[in-house]
Amino acid sequence: MSDLTDLTAPAGQSPAEDPPAPTARKERRVLRAVLRWTSAVAVFGVLGSGVAYGIAAQERTDVPGLSTRNDGRWAYPKLVKPALPAGAALPYAADNPGMIHYADLEQLLLPAPAGSTPDPTLKGDRSRITADRFLQEFGADNRVSSMRQDLAQGGLRQIAARGWTMPDGTATRIYLVRFHSSGYQNAFTTLYFSNTGSAPRRLSDIEGESSLDEGYISGNGIPHVRHDVYVEAAPSGPVQVRHAYIAAGDIVALVVQSRKGSAAAVPFHQTTVLQEQLLG
Repeated sequence: MSDLTDLTAPAGQSPAEDPPAPTARKERRVLRAVLRWTSAVAVFGVLGSGVAYGIAAQERTDVPGLSTRNDGRWAYPKLVKPALPAGAALPYAADNPGMIHYADLEQLLLPAPAGSTPDPTLKGDRSRITADRFLQEFGADNRVSSMRQDLAQGGLRQIAARGWTMPDGTATRIYLVRFHSSGYQNAFTTLYFSNTGSAPRRLSDIEGESSLDEGYISGNGIPHVRHDVYVEAAPSGPVQVRHAYIAAGDIVALVVQSRKGSAAAVPFHQTTVLQEQLLG
């Protein structure tokens, strides 16, 4: 503490209560101080280099989230893309022709925002669910059985899901369906979720018709990621549903958001953008 006290004194002047020290003693104190500062600078230099190397070596940067303001955006945690297993390629790297996401599927799911209540029907081990649970999102028609068969025989690996409800009653469910490669994903998505101007598969909670959500920002600057975003048109019945399909390499995501009366556009768009960023 004496050294700190000395530093608070004006240059060339010792504190009033300390008598002048002999010159040799002062030189030794200065030498010790210089050595301490030199060691500290060296330590911080090593730590700084280590942090910089870790960021550069991972090649996985923070995902720029959307701030929570009074326009209805939710308070999501800061998002960071999960670390890859040792030696694994990035999903869109040249040496990964199948565009495979090697990160854990659960870690690619958007976390729930602050103030939400988890959906107890989507709390499987490591967020894994069955294909039948995923297919419950779709209204009963003769193509659901075909979807089930194609999921079983068309390269499906895993399905992970997360859901929550906000205090205003807005319910959100996100599904990540992972295939063995982007080719399998593209074949399934083209067959069942391709954009035809209206939602190709009616979700179970939708009573009317859904059309493309023209208010959604097209082209969010996320390479290799495609989206089709829909909103249930008025009149929508007691519950309005918004949903989006996100195709990203070996994964297709389904984002569903609904609310009694009307489902606000801002939190749905925010949720969809953030999920796209995690998969990009």
